[in-house]
Amino acid sequence: MILQNFIVFEGIDGAGTSTQIAVLKNRPDADRFFFTTEPTDGPTGKFLRSMLKGDLGLDPRTAAYLFAADRAEHLWGKSALNGSVVKKCSEGKIVVSDRYLFSSLAYQSVTCGDQLPRMLNEPFPLPQLLFFFEIDPAISLKRVLDRGETEIYEKIDFQKATARRYQSVIAEYDGTSKGQGMKIVRLDASQSVETVAKRIAEEIAALDC
Repeated sequence: MILQNFIVFEGIDGAGTSTQIAVLKNRPDADRFFFTTEPTDGPTGKFLRSMLKGDLGLDPRTAAYLFAADRAEHLWGKSALNGSVVKKCSEGKIVVSDRYLFSSLAYQSVTCGDQLPRMLNEPFPLPQLLFFFEIDPAISLKRVLDRGETEIYEKIDFQKATARRYQSVIAEYDGTSKGQGMKIVRLDASQSVETVAKRIAEEIAALDC
């Protein structure tokens, strides 16, 4: 199932997804959009952010379940701050999410294998448009280190493993029946902010929203 008006940005840490969200927020027509992120600002999302900072330890399988629970609330829940994704899409907003189920399929599969993340994320609809930010993990990790704050996944070996998983996950959806109806745009995230932003703007302008 494809969720119309739903756009997702995906990539390893430091790929530039948050930077491009900020660019979109500064557009003159920014009120057309609803910007959101995962983990969310809801109760489960806040708990997950504490885990990502290293404030508490969780079994990888527990984390996989919690990411899926946060995603379900993000999509449909009444506790979603400022409204759920599905509700905003139905109201005609173009919803842009920084991360979605593809993050779980990449990150959680590194820590607990493929089977559990696949099962937990099977019920969720696909976005109409997916931007995949491709970048060398060494470059992206340098960006992360330059900003001065790191999370538990932001280590070079883990990022390299996650980058490989991302490539496999995106390939499963790209040009196959599994991803039918979803457009995937691969971005060279090592390019300048302006160059990447221009490509994103062009793709959004061509989207039937």
